[in-house]
Amino acid sequence: MPTTTYLTRDGLEITPVIFGTSCLGNLYRALPYETKLELAKAWFRTAAKPAIDSAGKYGAGLALESVGRALRDLAVPPGGITISVKLGWRRKPLTAAEPTFEPGVWAGLEYDAVQDISYRGIMRCYDEAAEFLGGEYAIDLVSVHDPDEFLAGGGAAEDILGAYRALFELKKAGRVRGVGIGAKDWHVIRSLYGSIRFDWVMFACAPTILRHPRELREFMHELKADGVGIIDSALFNGGFLTGGSMLDYRKADPVRDAALFQKRADYLAVCRDYAVDPAAAAVEFGFRQPGVTAVSLNTSDPARIPVNASYARYRAPEEFWSELIRRKVIDDEN
Repeated sequence: MPTTTYLTRDGLEITPVIFGTSCLGNLYRALPYETKLELAKAWFRTAAKPAIDSAGKYGAGLALESVGRALRDLAVPPGGITISVKLGWRRKPLTAAEPTFEPGVWAGLEYDAVQDISYRGIMRCYDEAAEFLGGEYAIDLVSVHDPDEFLAGGGAAEDILGAYRALFELKKAGRVRGVGIGAKDWHVIRSLYGSIRFDWVMFACAPTILRHPRELREFMHELKADGVGIIDSALFNGGFLTGGSMLDYRKADPVRDAALFQKRADYLAVCRDYAVDPAAAAVEFGFRQPGVTAVSLNTSDPARIPVNASYARYRAPEEFWSELIRRKVIDDEN
């Protein structure tokens, strides 16, 4: 795996491992700024120009503020980092004991957040995100944050289309380099791709070791043929794959998810048999999928940053993959 890869049709280079920043917004626990600064330092130990993924939703803007502060403290020059921002949420005053936008998820916040997806709304979100970063660091990649959840909650498709009209206007004006989409439900990406020609897409929850349906892979082949960059995210299915209790943003249920519990047990057994790192192989699986040029990985531990970056170079023996196919953990197309 090279040290950089091309993500967009017009040649935007990006590192193959993109670092998520939700922890900088105090996801699940309040992270000291000193730790956030160490995370940022670690990004630059892995690449001369690292890539990060953030969002106005993360900590009601706290993640973006933390990114901007850390970059200034490290004296990173403008253009010294690739920044992707998911837009669709803006900050608002906190009037309750805890934020209302995702109760129980964010810790130690001083603000709440409100969804704002429309042509004008996404412009407001963009301006706010740029302000949180401090002005000197450009936003390179933009997308609408979780359009699948917006639509499932009764949001209008016209507002999604309006939001993307705004984002492509930002690109035409030279204010961003690429416009993409990220979603947990890949079907929504496919549906919107009929109307919007994205520069790149980010899939969360699939394709992964646990979930890689044939029709998704067929869609990925289509995107690859069209020159659309693909980022694979949530490769561990929320940590479940490697032994965690959370599965795709919810608590795993031993009854409801019995088949996935069995598949995980089989996967980990094969990893033990072949002395393969389960996390590293999960990342390699992402790179083995059609058109995937980068993966997005999250950690709140600075020591994990170089480890995660090294996964782009990891290669498990082919016998390992053959055994996973034989045990029906993965399909024979992989």
